[in-house]
Order: sequence, then structure tokens, then C-alpha cells
Amino acid sequence: MRWTLGRRSQNVEDRRGMGSPRGMRIPAGFRIPGGTGRGRVARGGGIGGIGLIVLLVIAWFLGLDPSFLLQDTGTIDAPYTESQPATPRSAEEDQLAEFVAVVLADTEDTWRPLFDQMGRQYQDPTLVLFTGAVDSACGFAQAAIGPFYCPGDQKVYIDLGFFGDLRSRFGAPGDFAQAYVIAHEVGHHVQTLLGIASKVQTARQQASESEANALSVMMELQADCFAGVWGHHADRSRDLLEEGDIEEGLNAAAAIGDDRLQRQGQGYVVPDAFTHGSSAQRVRWFRQGLVSGDPNACNTFNADQL
Repeated sequence: MRWTLGRRSQNVEDRRGMGSPRGMRIPAGFRIPGGTGRGRVARGGGIGGIGLIVLLVIAWFLGLDPSFLLQDTGTIDAPYTESQPATPRSAEEDQLAEFVAVVLADTEDTWRPLFDQMGRQYQDPTLVLFTGAVDSACGFAQAAIGPFYCPGDQKVYIDLGFFGDLRSRFGAPGDFAQAYVIAHEVGHHVQTLLGIASKVQTARQQASESEANALSVMMELQADCFAGVWGHHADRSRDLLEEGDIEEGLNAAAAIGDDRLQRQGQGYVVPDAFTHGSSAQRVRWFRQGLVSGDPNACNTFNADQL
């Protein structure tokens, strides 16, 4: 990606190296895709420290949006942790932070005029950089759940360490793969501004488990398509992409498909438990946005085929 000369967004909140504030709230229950029933873990003392880590890693692999992950859960108080001296940041980490700011700025430059064409006003999200754990309007979150968007405060949360895991654990290297992750979370912000997210959330609460999962899949695939819309305009309008970038993004979309992650994690696939879509579906909808550049082409809720 030709990003080094790009504009840096001013909507980045850097919380890296900060300690945990008093009064954080930790979810005592989780919705885990691929589990039995509604995937809800018993509340209270049923989860030990190792079990909690395992659940968080599963959630991370599936790229969960904590607005779904933390809903309807009990909470327990987290102990206060004094702020520790900030670890010196490497030049690579500082460059990653700059990269994130450039990608965020470019999503702003894409969605503002697109919202103008809809007769709406785009409200920039804030992107929060954190280390290890963070408190949000959606609850307390460990870095293990990966990047996420919280509709409660309209912020995207990212621990930069995730990008190393995207490369090594998911097999999805490259700067455009990283940009796809950011653009996908911004896609959830677009859904919030358009009122899509609230309608889906209401429908999920009234649906059966399989119906709720299907709605979640449509939601995630639309965010993939919105990420593609950004990629289209970044390439056509600002010449941001280089040869091989689109392949990196498509590879990242395929790497985090529910079928691939379930097969890796449990050895078999349970389509009814999908919450984000198969690898083929994620690639298809990301490509749909890349080719069309049109948000109207991303209506996964009325599509004949996902």
C-alpha cells in the first residue's frame, strides 16, 4: 500500500501502556460461536483463568464484535491495577500506529462523500489503540478477542499486537490484510450510523439460535462488503493500492471464515453455528464491495445467495 504520504486521522485515541482503571467490568458470560445451545457459558465461578483464556482465544479467532459477545451477560468487578511504566515502543510499533491512522483517515475520506450522496452526514468513529485489555461502553475486553467495534461509544478498538498474529496464526500477511481488518470494523460503524445494527440486534433478540446466527452472518458479510467499498475508492480515487494488495485482503477474508476456523479448532464444520460466514462467503462479499464501490450493492439481508 502507498500509505506513507497519506493523511493521518486525528480521531485516534492512544491508550497503549495504560493500567486498568478502577471499576472495570468483566463479562461473566460469553456467546461463543460453534458451541451448544446459544453458546452461553455458565455465569459466576464456573470458568477458571485457563478456561477464560481459551474462550477469549476462540472469540478472537472468530473476530467477534463485543456488542454481541458481551450482551446479556453478568459482570464481576475487576481488581484495580496500578498503571505500570510504559514499555518503550519499537520503531515497528510506532510505524504500525501511523499506518492505522492513515487507513482510518482514508476510510473517513471514503465514507463522508458516500454519506453525502445518501443525504446523510457521516460521523467519524474514534479508533482506540490499547495494550492487553481495555474498557469500553460494551464492557471490559482482553486483547485476545481481537479488534472490535463498540456501537455504545462508536469506537474501534485495536491492540497492534493482533497484526502480528494475523500474519503468523491466520496466515494472512501484508499491509492490505491489516487495512481490511480496520475497514471491516469501520463497516460496523457505518451499519450503526445507518440504523442497520440496531434493527439486527432487535431481530436477534427475538429469534431462535439458528436465526440469530444467520442474522449475525448477514451483518458480518455486509461489513466485509463495506470494507471492499473502501478498498474500491482507496484504489480508484487515491491510488492507495499496489499490485498484490487486493490478493492480501481476499486472503485475509478467507483466513477468518467460520468453516476454516471451525475445522482448525474442532476438526469439523457446523454451518448452523456460523456467525461470520464461510471463507467463500467472506471473500465473495469483500470482492462485491471492491468491484462495485457502491454501499447499495452490500445488502446481504435481501440477497438471493450469501
